[in-house]
Amino acid sequence: MKRPHRGEPPKIEKKTVKTRPEHGKTPQNAPQSVRLCEIAPDESGQRIDNYLFKVFKGVPKSHVYRIIRSGEVRVNKGRVDQTYRIQEGDIVRIPPLRVSEKTEKSIPARTFDILYEDDWLLVINKPAGVAVHGGSGVSFGVIEQLRAARPESRFLELVHRLDKETSGILVLAKKRSALVKLHEQVRAGSIDKRYQALVKGNWKNKREHVRLPLLKYHTADGERRVRVDPNGLKSHTVFNVIDHYPGFTLLEAELKTGRTHQIRVHLASSGHVIAGDDKYGDFELNKQMQKKNQGGLKRMFLHAWRITFNHPETGLPLTIEAPLPKECLQCLENLDDKDPGDHDAQ
Repeated sequence: MKRPHRGEPPKIEKKTVKTRPEHGKTPQNAPQSVRLCEIAPDESGQRIDNYLFKVFKGVPKSHVYRIIRSGEVRVNKGRVDQTYRIQEGDIVRIPPLRVSEKTEKSIPARTFDILYEDDWLLVINKPAGVAVHGGSGVSFGVIEQLRAARPESRFLELVHRLDKETSGILVLAKKRSALVKLHEQVRAGSIDKRYQALVKGNWKNKREHVRLPLLKYHTADGERRVRVDPNGLKSHTVFNVIDHYPGFTLLEAELKTGRTHQIRVHLASSGHVIAGDDKYGDFELNKQMQKKNQGGLKRMFLHAWRITFNHPETGLPLTIEAPLPKECLQCLENLDDKDPGDHDAQ
């Protein structure tokens, strides 16, 4: 530092101190202060990490786990790990953390055909071609769109899943207590789920049990698939003949277990692929069926048409049905036009 002349005040060099903002915090979209949230009855029983994933929509899970480990998230003023299950009345300290506005705005609100609704349940008729949730290359699905359409809902979760290509009954829980009780029924195998499927060929037995173990695997390009394999999980489907059509059979599939792609793989392995199935089906047949005189089918013919379970609050049996979609009914009519005779006589 240069010495000043006598009588001159010393010059003080100014140093610029750069302050580091809190991780991920931006003035546009971040909460500016700590929040203290009291856990409501419907939020009780879930893990703290799952609770925070909903609070911090759009934030990477790694960020959420980091603030838990660092102690920035506290419950009743104490540190917890990610396995802690929050209870009614807990006070959760939620630190400021950036929430992706882009993620929130990119999910369009959407309503679906409601088959049943009360204070505990929401049951919709899901159209084919719509995923039930985001992931695996899908930005959002039914659950995200319903949450966007119902911002006032404190709780909304899927009870079970349907393939993107499958239409029909989808059950959602509006209270955590309902979700827990329905999941208990799922594990106990007491929920009766029925599907309708149009399959290639003449299915001969009126009622037939198919028990083939199923194993998940991934193709070379990362696509998830399922195959029959002795090392797979036990899987059981009961098929009942509804009607016969020229070259096809309309079946009811009764699920005894709930494995991924179970109906599709059990049928394909039995020599009767589902019409329109682009994973396990007959690709040439699918192409031909898109023509009106061959059925006019432009989707997979698999529809969840009936479900029976005990209501999570009353305990009474509840049966909900969803009729076949128009495009499936039209396909059957087009096939029917090819054969004016009695179907069951074939």
